[in-house]
Amino acid sequence: MARNLSQAVELIKSFEGIPDGDPTTVNLDPYLCPAGYWTIGWGHVALDPRGKQIKGAENKALARSVYPGGITKAEAEVLLTDDVRRFSAGVEQLLKVTVSDARFCALVSFAFNVGVGALERSTLLRLVNEGAFTQVPAQFLRWTKAGGKELAGLKRRREAEAKLWQSVAA
Repeated sequence: MARNLSQAVELIKSFEGIPDGDPTTVNLDPYLCPAGYWTIGWGHVALDPRGKQIKGAENKALARSVYPGGITKAEAEVLLTDDVRRFSAGVEQLLKVTVSDARFCALVSFAFNVGVGALERSTLLRLVNEGAFTQVPAQFLRWTKAGGKELAGLKRRREAEAKLWQSVAA
């Protein structure tokens, strides 16, 4: 099924921002996200040569070596588009029920942030697949911590995902 993913892209952009690890250069450089992963563009996690996510301030040189000249904003758009397609495919595989594009986009934004594996193991997904759609917004709001600490940005993101989920009648 072809989905309109524009709401997912806009939601992700609004929370990922497009920070730059070194604003003195022309291109965008990797930066350390609040969860400790090296990221570039709109939340694209940098991978080492073996495909493992690069984590920790001590790995700055490794993250920079993956993107030695940084990336342009246009390249960041391409990375985001590819990431959204990948997470969309992951969410689609997990769904056993039909949901609107808006609800699907809320799930894609959630999976983009916490991972498809976390979504797969979540009560949130179980309730979606059981058709308990009215219980889903409260489940988004349970995912507001990183490193054991509640983050205001995650709280706002989960509230926005819950609002998008509720933006259509069940």
